[in-house]
Amino acid sequence: VDVCKQEMLQKKNAVLVDGVILNGPIMDSKAGEKFVEEACKIIMEEIVQKADDVTEKVCEWQAPEMLKQILDLEMRDTGECHQKILQLCRDVIKYSVKTNHPRFFNQLYAGIDYYSLVARFITEALNPSVYTYEVSPVFLLVEEAVIKKMIEFIGWEEGDGIFNPGGSVSNMYAMNLARYKFCPEIKEKGLSGLPRLVLFASEECHYSMKKAASFLGIGTENVYFIKTDERGKMIPEELEKQVQRARNEGSAPFLVCATAGTTVLGAFDPLDKIADICEKHGLWLHVDASWGGSALISRKHRRLLHGIHRADSVAWNPHKMLLAGIQCCALLVKDNSGLLKKCCSAQAAYLFQQDKFYDVSYDTGDKSIQCSRRPDAFKFWLMWKALGTAGLEERVNRALALARYLVEEIKKREGFQLLLEPEYANICFWYIPPSLRKMEDGPEFWQKLHQVAPIIKERMMKKGSMMLGYQPHRGKVNFFRQVVISPQVSREDMDFLLDEIELLAKDL
Repeated sequence: VDVCKQEMLQKKNAVLVDGVILNGPIMDSKAGEKFVEEACKIIMEEIVQKADDVTEKVCEWQAPEMLKQILDLEMRDTGECHQKILQLCRDVIKYSVKTNHPRFFNQLYAGIDYYSLVARFITEALNPSVYTYEVSPVFLLVEEAVIKKMIEFIGWEEGDGIFNPGGSVSNMYAMNLARYKFCPEIKEKGLSGLPRLVLFASEECHYSMKKAASFLGIGTENVYFIKTDERGKMIPEELEKQVQRARNEGSAPFLVCATAGTTVLGAFDPLDKIADICEKHGLWLHVDASWGGSALISRKHRRLLHGIHRADSVAWNPHKMLLAGIQCCALLVKDNSGLLKKCCSAQAAYLFQQDKFYDVSYDTGDKSIQCSRRPDAFKFWLMWKALGTAGLEERVNRALALARYLVEEIKKREGFQLLLEPEYANICFWYIPPSLRKMEDGPEFWQKLHQVAPIIKERMMKKGSMMLGYQPHRGKVNFFRQVVISPQVSREDMDFLLDEIELLAKDL
């Protein structure tokens, strides 16, 4: 071996360091370029070109143990050849859920936007991190432009913001920011010596509020959940009662989280009335508009968020209704005095030097709780540039028109029953099979109906025909929750959804 090394050193004019021959790059660029080219061809053929093909399966269902065997997940000492890796790429695509399929209705995201996709290809290839202007000049300016435009749609004259990994993180940012505003000394002194802090959120709020309270040391018992009406909206009078209760207990209320577009029912809290209470008691108002925020783009539907301009902070996820691609989530803050940076900054001298040769105000990374951060705003920006505000507005209007069409079709069909009239894109309904339609309303009926949705869901996934979510909720037995988002979805897909449920449940 030593003789071979000596020969290589003499031939290549290389050097030997710690037993490693150093001569040129270790990576075979030509082979790598060829692999990328062939892999991109697979992506085009198997994902992009099939994105709107309803004859394709939404998923190729396999049980976990079987899928482990199919994929050959074991990592080995020696690498596999490119052809085997390309086959693995095909297998990964084949057995993954096609969230860009027109009949994927399972979550609050779906579909494919081609401009956003290209933006992701660009950022994945460039592999930037958005914290300083010197390493990410374009993407920092893009984020600034996008945040400014989103702030305009909220109705603020000025503001601040940051893109981050998910609406849950946006809500945590907001909670931390509200607490810092309430007691700035917490950043240095911590929780000791503070009064018992209490925050308020509706019964229908996202579960991330509990997670954030736990993570930040506030405690889940100090999240007071406010009663909602039959539509899932926070009742302002109940909020007022709970604020008074907290004060009477000697606690320190500091934050109200309202929801604009709840996860299950798609409810929008009455923001104006909640804002009145927050102003009266000096509370920070955060609006979790992760799901419903995109209605702000629509002149027809922005009324759903009437009063949002009175919020102190807003979470808004363009990766949902607007299809910017996961993840694309912004926390927007009305305060423009540097509160976000003061709350989060650690002033790392190796990264945020103040004697750089350019304007260091563009080094915005100290506003983030992350160090490395993805350029998520770029996906939204490129899509917005391509479609314009009018194109984004059309997406929202069309999705809600399709939702209205489905609601009217549900009303016409025997065996389908709405839980409530939706005001957004969440359509919640039961399917009552023929065997239960003449059954008397009572505990046995609801117990049997509870079992229907899981069976239909299993059958649709194993068939691969579509994906539709279901859940129990606030004392109501399992029901379907259909969500309309993707511009690939057609009126025919709405009809198919109802036909397919009837077909899958004909023997139940």
